[in-house]
Order: sequence, then C-alpha cells, then structure tokens
Amino acid sequence: MDLKATRYDVKDGIATITLDRPQRMNAWTGRMHTEYRHNLARADADPNVRAVVVTGSGRGFCVGGDAEALSGHVKKGGYDPGTSVTLATPGYGTSAEFDAAFAYHYGLEKPVIAALNGPAAGVGLALACFADLRFAASGIKLTTAHGKLNLPAEYGLSWLLPRMIGLTRANELLLSSRAFTSEEALAFGLLNAVYPAERLLDETYLYVRNLVATVSRDSLKQTRWQVYRDLHRDVAASVRDSERLINEMMRDPDYAEGVAAFLEKRKPRFT
Repeated sequence: MDLKATRYDVKDGIATITLDRPQRMNAWTGRMHTEYRHNLARADADPNVRAVVVTGSGRGFCVGGDAEALSGHVKKGGYDPGTSVTLATPGYGTSAEFDAAFAYHYGLEKPVIAALNGPAAGVGLALACFADLRFAASGIKLTTAHGKLNLPAEYGLSWLLPRMIGLTRANELLLSSRAFTSEEALAFGLLNAVYPAERLLDETYLYVRNLVATVSRDSLKQTRWQVYRDLHRDVAASVRDSERLINEMMRDPDYAEGVAAFLEKRKPRFT
C-alpha cells in the first residue's frame, strides 16, 4: 500500500507506526484508518517484529476526527467512515469479542505501545487507550471531546475508561469532555509514565527494547490475550485457562531457557 497518512519503519525488532499528517495535527481520516490497519497487520505478520510503537509526527499525536471530515458528515446527513470495504483485519480471529474497530488491538500477537508526543482527542485518545502501554510527553492535553460535538463516547471509550481508571474518574472525563493534562492522566493511572518531550521516544524505545529482550515472544502474546479475555469472563475460567497454558508452555524450549537464565543469573536467549 502507498502510505500517504502514516509512516512505517522497523528497527531492532520494533515496528514504528507514525501518524503522519503534521499539518493537521494528525487528525484522523478514513485514509489514516485504512493505512493504520494495514501497518498493524504487516507488523503482526512479520516474524522479525517483536513489538509495535505508535506515535505522531510534528506537534500532535492525534487530535481526533479531521474537521473537514466532520463537516462532510453534516453535508451527507450521517456518518461516512471514508474507508473502503476491504480493510485489513489485524488481530481478527483470536477471540470474537476482539473483532471490531480498534478492539482488534487485543487480538494482536505483539504488544502495542503508544508514545503520545502531543495532544490526543476523541478517536486519538481511544487509539492510545487500546494500546497495551502508554507513555506521554509532559504538559500535553487529552480529551474525550465527543460531548462538544453532540456525539456519544467514541470507539469503546465508555467501556475502556471505567476499567482503566475507575467509574468515578471515567464519568467525569466522559460526561464533561473536558481537557486534562498528561500529568493528570498519570495520576489517574491512564498513563504508564510522563517524560519531557525531547526524551519521550528515547525512553519509550529503551523500555520496549528491554521488554522484548527479557520476555519471551510467546509469553507476551499469551499474557496479553489472558488479560483482555479476562475482562469478559469469570475468575474460574481465567484460572483454568492459565493452567492449560502453563502445561503447554512448559514444553516449549523457551521455558527451559528461561529457567536456565534465572538460575545462571543472566539474560535469557529466547528463540
């Protein structure tokens, strides 16, 4: 696919997807959505990619739906996603409850880490929340945004935020659609860390490189799937599934290597 709204790069086993409409603060369009799914599918299928970092170009991460697209919905009398009918389906097929826009992140085999270099609003905030981990630049603003446009909470934010930061805080952000800072988001538990803007990507890549160097590929995959499936099921089902996975994964050579590395007090050399 010819990329016009995003960039895709791979280095040291880490794929970076950059939202690349800096002149529009990386506002979301149908083209960007199409390319983003294509890039995710490409990264998930690449055996040399261990993790994915998502960030924005210029001064923004993603300020939500593009204003011109929003005006277009008014003229058309309803919502037009602006995407083709043949979108890539990254993460689909793992669990039926993940087979929807943005929820497909949970079906991926590899972790996704969001590096919020600038403001994130609406669908941009939803995208960040569907990542496994979130790091952000200090002093940036975030918002659910939808209330000021007479819209509902977008793309699962009404499901995500109460689970991530609790019902009381989630309701305040969802009902008011107010802007809040990355420092507030860190205090809420919505972010994993906040860094000065000039250090954000360096710190993010440092974390991700350590993650993929010390944790096996299969453990990352299965643990993610356990976490997101457990959001939908009872604790007994979670325990039974973990017992099944323990039995299966202990037969893998990476388990033996992990034990040896632990006993020898060295970093594991996973296959």
